[in-house]
Amino acid sequence: MRRFILTGTPGAGKTAILRQLEFEGFGVVEEAATDVIALEQAKGVAEPWADPGFIDKVVLLQEVRAARGHRLPDQVQFHDRSPICTAALAQFLGYAASDQLPRALRHIETERPYERRVFFIRSPGFVTPTEARRISAEEALHFEMLHERTYVAHGFDLIPVAPGSVVDRVAAILRAL
Repeated sequence: MRRFILTGTPGAGKTAILRQLEFEGFGVVEEAATDVIALEQAKGVAEPWADPGFIDKVVLLQEVRAARGHRLPDQVQFHDRSPICTAALAQFLGYAASDQLPRALRHIETERPYERRVFFIRSPGFVTPTEARRISAEEALHFEMLHERTYVAHGFDLIPVAPGSVVDRVAAILRAL
């Protein structure tokens, strides 16, 4: 089984690409942070990312989803983000190492569940705000660079996916397989 990570800045188009890959028959594993944010906001927490415990909640949901993904029969899977992204997020938010994140990163390092080639979805140069995505275009570009450095530091090779239509971006990903 080959598991590929899609990463990039918020609003870069990862989810749309993931949906198209799913439509084309690939196994997909959903991103976790947005769903953690939505759940916490439904509970009345306006800015869940302001709580340092947010990082561990994201890691735990990522692990649940990755475990489900490992049971899928698909020979090629695409994961929308990984704990490496969560490490970049923790750094971006200024949080020290959490309880769960170092363990999740060690697992990736020792077990190598993901392909070393990561599809880095490049920013289109703008960000469409949502309840979960409250980041400026300037902050998003900083976050993009932080993601890039974090993946490289963990020994991954980045395959850039340029801005464009969802169909063109998916075609670029499939050519790179």
